Amino acid sequence: MTLRRERPRLPAAERRRQIIDVTTRLIAERGFWGLSMQDVADGCGLTVPGLLHHVGSKDGLLLAVLDHRDEADVRSLDEAIGDASSAREICAALVRRNANQPEIVRLFAVLQAESLTPGHPAHDYFAARQQKTLEGFARLLKDLTPDPDGVAVRIAAMMDGLQVHWLRNPAEIDLVAQWEAAAEMIFRDLDPPTGG
Repeated sequence: MTLRRERPRLPAAERRRQIIDVTTRLIAERGFWGLSMQDVADGCGLTVPGLLHHVGSKDGLLLAVLDHRDEADVRSLDEAIGDASSAREICAALVRRNANQPEIVRLFAVLQAESLTPGHPAHDYFAARQQKTLEGFARLLKDLTPDPDGVAVRIAAMMDGLQVHWLRNPAEIDLVAQWEAAAEMIFRDLDPPTGG
């Protein structure tokens, strides 16, 4: 007689959230190419066919994770930025927010690097995301510099680079302090003069 393993039945929305959470953690640890559908299924108490019922495919699972992260990012970004209005204040708010979510930063850093390969399922997603980020920074800088596009690239590169160093050695690198030092160099000639 074969014993059937009991799997907890969760409402569809709760199950999907569980799948996304487990997948997010696994991709942050292993990257997309190291992600096993069996490991995701095991982490959720499902069979692989049960997992596929919810996400369709491995590519579909990745896109579901990215969509979920985008929705969460919009909410947390609004909270993080608050009343910040200058480019420097907004960048500092972004860095402070990221310093409090290393697993999400790791997820994006790993996927961003992997997706440089044109055949990666998130290649187009990250290309569009980068373009949107650079355009957003350039808009904030348009009245501060004759080269807002160039400065936007430098800001994004500095943020990305500091985050990678911080993820590799969080005990020794203070992301927020390092960003503030870098921002001092980047924004030194861009900040409007203060009264006095």
